[in-house]
Amino acid sequence: MGEDQVKANVPEEEELSEEKISEQRKIRREKLKALQEAGRNPFVHEKWNVTAHSKDIKDNFEAMEDQEVSIAGRMMSRRIMGKAAFFDIQDKQGRIQCYIKRDEVGEEEYKWFKADDIGDIFGIEGVVFKTNHGEISVRVTKLVLLSKSLQVLPNKFQGLKDQDLRYRQRYVDLIMNEEVREMFVKRAKAIREIKRVLEEDYGYLEVDTPILVNIAGGANARPFATHHNTLDLDMKLRISNELNLKRLIVGGLDRVYEMGKMFRNEGMDRNHNPEFTSMECYMAYGNMEDTMDVTEQIVYNAAMKINGSPIIKYQGKEFDTTPPWRRLNMADAVKEITGVDFDKIDTDEEARKVALEKGMDPDEVKNWTRGKIIAEMFEEFCEDVPGYLDQPTFVIGHPVEVSPLSKRDPEDPRITRRFEAYINGWEIANAFSELNDPIDQYERFVAQQHQLDAGIDDEAHPMDLDFVNALEVGLPPTGGLGVGIDRVLMLVCNAPTIRDIILFPTMKPLEKKEKKEEEE
Repeated sequence: MGEDQVKANVPEEEELSEEKISEQRKIRREKLKALQEAGRNPFVHEKWNVTAHSKDIKDNFEAMEDQEVSIAGRMMSRRIMGKAAFFDIQDKQGRIQCYIKRDEVGEEEYKWFKADDIGDIFGIEGVVFKTNHGEISVRVTKLVLLSKSLQVLPNKFQGLKDQDLRYRQRYVDLIMNEEVREMFVKRAKAIREIKRVLEEDYGYLEVDTPILVNIAGGANARPFATHHNTLDLDMKLRISNELNLKRLIVGGLDRVYEMGKMFRNEGMDRNHNPEFTSMECYMAYGNMEDTMDVTEQIVYNAAMKINGSPIIKYQGKEFDTTPPWRRLNMADAVKEITGVDFDKIDTDEEARKVALEKGMDPDEVKNWTRGKIIAEMFEEFCEDVPGYLDQPTFVIGHPVEVSPLSKRDPEDPRITRRFEAYINGWEIANAFSELNDPIDQYERFVAQQHQLDAGIDDEAHPMDLDFVNALEVGLPPTGGLGVGIDRVLMLVCNAPTIRDIILFPTMKPLEKKEKKEEEE
């Protein structure tokens, strides 16, 4: 059996200690210096003409056998066998084996190749062939070192397993873990599909609105604060883009959407990151039921695109996204879970008494209205009931007190034409038949501002007089929808936490983390 017919088997490497890693880094810098002194500085190269990628070569081997190709990527493993070597190159599609022989590239080039390191990036020209073991490979005719890796990659067999380090060094995580690369390819495909549904199926126009704002409105959340030096102006990062998008509806852009980053200065957990991706869309002359349809189609089509099925399989559970989804009234849910029937409770005093009987915080309850208590009891007692909100569900009947931007229900003015969509017990979307009565909107803003000023609710909605002015110009009947894209993609892509679906999640600086651990 010839050398070119041998299938490379990379032996397991021993784990490098910190001292050995430091020594390896020193050696790599010395190798770089030697390359530069020999006129082979890898960092002078600006491009490489790539004509093929790993998966394309493998998928089309019959057509590409014996053809010359030009590939590029990172060396991930290598086995040197005297005058020849096998090594794996990783590109954007995966890995492909390469075979290099001293007699074919020349003694000088082969000598330099043997001194190269795992992690180095190469441009390669060669011929496609298959070994006797059936491995589709590239026989190297030309090899150029395009970039020298001065760091030591994690051990091939142990991988990069420290979860905290994976998030901090996502670039290494992407190199070492194929499933992570695939996760973010899926994310991109799902986002593209969501945009396609909005634009092609519903006729929405994509727009951009400011991230830096004077008033952080459109949601109940604490904003991040910043300062504009030139204008000497305190500003905030947006918590929602709702009010600006509705201003565009006033201006005659009848269907608009924006997908982008929102920023909320709040807690972090499995489902929350302070910087997250949201999609909001607004439909003139549409209502809450129309936005339900949009929500169903967004999630259904994303699931079909990524998994080829409307069934989402998430962490051992299954959710069927096929429309139509279940409808559940908030007060009915509270009655079903707690036994409290708010149809028989008309006053704030009665509602507070029931809330106290259920063990809710007296200091908070004393400031709450009947509607606020319904919403709080739903959140406290219903949201976390195992399985209760697992299958796709629209929760409707939100009280006016917690819905300052949505239209009142004409049959019961104490509640609004609003829904929240749930899957797996998570809220994934929030939508309204939008409030377009400027007088009602002003009065609700006044009530919300009072909550802020009195310190009762630091997440209450601030007054926005310019938005009230826009409503006075005239907002047509409008259906609005906001979708938490990261949560939807967690489900569709089976990501355990929100950090697994965000390329660079918010992390505490390493020095602060280490100091806290020392103190503990």
